[in-house]
Amino acid sequence: MPYEFKFPDVGEGIHEGEIVKWFVKEGDKIKADEPLGEIETDKAIVEMPSPKSGKILKLNVQAGGIIHVGETMVTILEEHETEADAKKHMEAKEKKDVPYTGSVVGFLEEAKDVKPIPTIKKETKTITTTSQTSIQATPAVRNLAKQLNVDLSGIRGAGPEGRITIEDVQKAASSVKKDESAGIKITKKYDFFGYVDRVPLHGVKKAVANKMAESIFTAVQLTNMHEADVSELAALREKEKAAYEKEGVKLTFMPYIVKAAALCLKEHPYLNASLEGEEIVLKKYYNIGIAVDTEDGLIVPVVKGADAKDIKAIAKDIDKLANDARSRKINLMDLKGSSFSISNLGSVGVEFFTPIINYPESAILGVGRIIEKPVVKSGKIEIRKMLPLSLTYDHRIVDGAQAARFMMDLMERLQLCEFE
Repeated sequence: MPYEFKFPDVGEGIHEGEIVKWFVKEGDKIKADEPLGEIETDKAIVEMPSPKSGKILKLNVQAGGIIHVGETMVTILEEHETEADAKKHMEAKEKKDVPYTGSVVGFLEEAKDVKPIPTIKKETKTITTTSQTSIQATPAVRNLAKQLNVDLSGIRGAGPEGRITIEDVQKAASSVKKDESAGIKITKKYDFFGYVDRVPLHGVKKAVANKMAESIFTAVQLTNMHEADVSELAALREKEKAAYEKEGVKLTFMPYIVKAAALCLKEHPYLNASLEGEEIVLKKYYNIGIAVDTEDGLIVPVVKGADAKDIKAIAKDIDKLANDARSRKINLMDLKGSSFSISNLGSVGVEFFTPIINYPESAILGVGRIIEKPVVKSGKIEIRKMLPLSLTYDHRIVDGAQAARFMMDLMERLQLCEFE
């Protein structure tokens, strides 16, 4: 019996995927673990390895088509099977797919008299004029058509004697256009105030929208805001940056923040937790999700075991994960298992903000743009580099004082450059 490779349930709320492209065609031979094609979920674009060696009997979904969990993607004739097995399978499949159209034995439905439908000859008229002066439209209709960039000569009016109405112009403006640059179908319509574009919500953006709605309507969210003096940390980063670059590692402030946060979470377990029914689950692993802005939407890859890694290892992880996320080539396992998340809007000029918890986590840290500010230190005014930090937490799990203590410890580690 040929093997039917079905779209597996990979978890994380993924129910369907889109076939981006096939690397094989029907009739091709393939080895186990060789890539069959690429499939896009709301998390990433991933390659599908073949589970069997054999011959591609049928591609059940065309490139660009949608496949749901449990549906057959590819039918493979395994190496030990024959063409006779394939033929038998396909015949059985065809019989199974044909709906039953028979009647009850011994019962014949009496045919009713059916009158033939008369053939209607359409009278054709030749229209020889297309000039603007011959178009039946009021000045108001002409003005609206000009605003909407609608060609009146291509409209057959629904008004008396073929007069073009405002409704005719609005209907003509409701055309479907193809955005060639993005490859997205956009429905262009006119409402009471003017043009509007309607872009389908799908893929990553739809997943993020659903996730954010679930978070904001479930967790009781509160945000504390602080500023950390990172003048010494900036000097340390500047000192170490050249050595990291020689090894091809991009050193930003983020690896230091990830490491410091992971160490602080060990001292403040309720910030590294989730609520399940009547129990608070305190997690003993410290996996930090890093929010990455991509063209398709927000993706949160995970730095696993951040508490046990050094700055260089974390920097390498962040760089690779971010690149994989932006190219949509990330492994699905790299998107799972976060216990705490960090969102950085400092790179786009934001100072303080209220990040939304990556539910069901109990907290998320927002990182802002480092700004030089006058600060009183030892009785003197100095210009210091200050890092805005915003901590949003689930007040069902974390008290305000617990959140404040976590932030004080985090700021101290960043200020003193303590990452051990």
